[in-house]
Amino acid sequence: MDLGTELKKAREDADLTQEEVSAAAGIDRAYLSLLENDHKSPTVDMLVRICKVLGLPASELLARAERRQRRKSS
Repeated sequence: MDLGTELKKAREDADLTQEEVSAAAGIDRAYLSLLENDHKSPTVDMLVRICKVLGLPASELLARAERRQRRKSS
């Protein structure tokens, strides 16, 4: 899935560093990096916490990832 790509884009759009997001969400920066590079998948709770920091509903982030996936499949 392209969730990591959309997560990174949302973070960059919010003009936040991995350090800022991870500190505010209470997670390790390395874990956030793994998520952004699609090496790990977040739990729903974790995704909601990160999206809260980004000021973006988790449902919107998931919808963006789904649209990206559809474009790749077409």
